[in-house]
Amino acid sequence: MGHRTGLRVTLSALVTLMVVAGLTLPGGVQGGTFPEKGRAITLINAYPPGGGSDVTHRMLAAILEKELGTPVQVVNKVGAGGQVGYTELARSRPDGYTIGGLNLPTVITTYLDPSRQAVFSRKSFEFLAMQDIDAGIIAVKADSPYKTLKDLLDAAKANPGKIRTTTAGILSDDHIAAMTTERVAGVKLAIVHFDGAAPGRTAVVGGHVEAYYGYVTDIQPVATSGQLRILAVMDPQRSKFFPEVKTAEEQGYKIYSGVHRGVAMPAGAPKEVRDVLSEVLRKSITSDEYRTRMEKLWCLPLYMDPPTYGKFWTDYEVQAKQWVEWNAEQK
Repeated sequence: MGHRTGLRVTLSALVTLMVVAGLTLPGGVQGGTFPEKGRAITLINAYPPGGGSDVTHRMLAAILEKELGTPVQVVNKVGAGGQVGYTELARSRPDGYTIGGLNLPTVITTYLDPSRQAVFSRKSFEFLAMQDIDAGIIAVKADSPYKTLKDLLDAAKANPGKIRTTTAGILSDDHIAAMTTERVAGVKLAIVHFDGAAPGRTAVVGGHVEAYYGYVTDIQPVATSGQLRILAVMDPQRSKFFPEVKTAEEQGYKIYSGVHRGVAMPAGAPKEVRDVLSEVLRKSITSDEYRTRMEKLWCLPLYMDPPTYGKFWTDYEVQAKQWVEWNAEQK
């Protein structure tokens, strides 16, 4: 009995010394609190600066910084259509000081595709919150001869494999939309993969690629300035941001696409850290400030708590398997 009592005293004294010395306790919680004042949190964005994922995550980071009272720095880890960034997040220390954005369906199709040899899976992440939904669009350069979606697809039918379209990466939602277009319209496109939306947008504006497949937020700067013309919204409903543009379905093509952005951290984090981050994200994403700032980016907030986010992820995986098979057929 005396030996066990002495052991308890020794451990208690050790914990006290660690806290006083500022050492990290098991699980990564510093001095029993999270986050430490002044210690920066990194938010990994898997796509290049200037695209929809980048601008929405930077806006969210600014709000999180105020709520947490500590710096939240967005770091772009770009490559392989998001795979580099997702890998970096999965391999990070699960102490709460590294979080990251996950785009559905891309993160799912990446690990489901055996040819990608991803080192992560669903089990690699702790879901913290869903943050938004961004409808898919098809656009062309403002002076393009294609005035409607039918014009574009008629040209693709007359010139198989000649009409070039962008994607943000293999098996991204816009790649899936392009493959869906081929099946629905009976055409063959020349699908060009970029590392993110911003480079593809630049290619269309520069006249190097005929059509742009992406999201509403991606094209806001160039659509506002008149550099791109939106041919269709790939959603069941028209966008509130440009209600005059018809959906693809209204134009006779049942093509639906969009991205769901969420925030996660590496698996294995202490519960108290997950709870702090998920609650701060809930408060931030459901705030009036977030909604107002997101609408200025032409994006719609969509909050889901961790369990709801996880269920949504599970349902998405079912459909994603078919998309992976489609891509394999093209090889």
